[in-house]
Amino acid sequence: MADIDKARQQQREDMMLRGSLPRVITRMALPSIISFLITSIYNLADTYFVSDLGESAQAAISVNASLDQIIMMAGSMLAVGAASYISRLLGARDKDKASQVLSTAFFTAMIFGGVVTLLGVSFLHPMVRLLGATETCEQFAVEYATYVLLVAPFMAANFVMNQCLRAEGSAMRSMVGMGFGGILNCFLDPIFIFNLNMGVAGASLATAISKLVSFAILVFPYLTRRSVLHLSIRHFHPARDIVTQVFTVGSSSMFRSGLAVVSAIVLNNIAGQISDAVLAGVGVSTKVMMFPFGVILGFGTGFQPVAGFNWGAKRYDRVKESYRFASRAAILGALAMGLTLAALADPLIGLFAKSDQSAEMLAVGALCIRLQCLVLPIHGWVAVVNMFCAGLGNARGALLLSTSRQGTCFLPIVYPMAWLWGANGVAAVQAVADVLSLFLAVPLIRRVKARIQAAADAQARESSAPSGGEAA
Repeated sequence: MADIDKARQQQREDMMLRGSLPRVITRMALPSIISFLITSIYNLADTYFVSDLGESAQAAISVNASLDQIIMMAGSMLAVGAASYISRLLGARDKDKASQVLSTAFFTAMIFGGVVTLLGVSFLHPMVRLLGATETCEQFAVEYATYVLLVAPFMAANFVMNQCLRAEGSAMRSMVGMGFGGILNCFLDPIFIFNLNMGVAGASLATAISKLVSFAILVFPYLTRRSVLHLSIRHFHPARDIVTQVFTVGSSSMFRSGLAVVSAIVLNNIAGQISDAVLAGVGVSTKVMMFPFGVILGFGTGFQPVAGFNWGAKRYDRVKESYRFASRAAILGALAMGLTLAALADPLIGLFAKSDQSAEMLAVGALCIRLQCLVLPIHGWVAVVNMFCAGLGNARGALLLSTSRQGTCFLPIVYPMAWLWGANGVAAVQAVADVLSLFLAVPLIRRVKARIQAAADAQARESSAPSGGEAA
């Protein structure tokens, strides 16, 4: 087994340090992209099947998207922070330490998920009202939240295993785990919602079962020692350096998720005050846009460990080359996706508008999609810069960008835009926030490039300096 692990690690090093960077990044990103796309499909599956139950049921699904974000908040923080540190540790050939990081993040995520379950079940009705549920959709929101809350520990741990498998170069295993659960959800939804006549609660139960299946698939390579890293309670070691590295780098993801919760709650409450149709339209458009966002995030997730590994190995030339390729690919890919989705906005929203009363939902949702597609290249490039900072361990830069899109560039403008333009302002606020985030990313990437160049220059000076013997 030790020989197998050593061979896997050597194979990974050869790929990261000597492989063609466009090919390596694409190979790392493709399973992640597919995984995110499948996740987007099954998120939309709930909305699609529930649409037959009316706009209030759809609005309840939109409200509970914030519950997913709450579970993601700590799970993704631990996942991103652990993955970044693991990439650098593997680049420095410290596999034992990397296994400690994995185990510490995994069990911490399980504990956090347990706390969410306990609090959520104890305060179910106040929770969904806080998330933005109106009087007409509150009971639907409670039904959907019930089963999701019960699997919160496994959902949080899934984020950690998903990211850490990618960090060690096992992106395909990560894709299979997340993807199979997503496909399963699409099959279970109509069975539970209609055949078993469970309604919204059936959609929730289908999602919960799918998350459990994903957990079983993701944990399997760790339990059977088929992964580079080892997961064990014995490796749970919250040492100061592990906690510091994971929390400082991962805090950007936590704040991003936290601000996503806050912004979604604010937006839900504003949209709900207008009508359930506006609330449903914004919610559906958000899930439709998860497709291009998933591609961008999956690509960035594949790029991040490549940049981090080469940074840890002090291959600064490859660090710079990886960023150049990732930037070009993200901008061009986002442009192509944006044009396609903008042209299909009306029929896409129409899939979820099942009655004549849904005209307002269709109009708001289609406008929201088109405006976000217009600025999608900006979002793609900013996401690459964000992942670049996280991969290099630049916690401040990653935090700045990850909190901009739905935080510092979003919250100050959401109320003024809703007050000035009503439903249209609600539909446009995310696109405007994406544009504003560009003004933070440009000066940040300049500083990151200067840091890389300084490290490369220092390395060149060290390699050209005469040794002690030569000086004598």
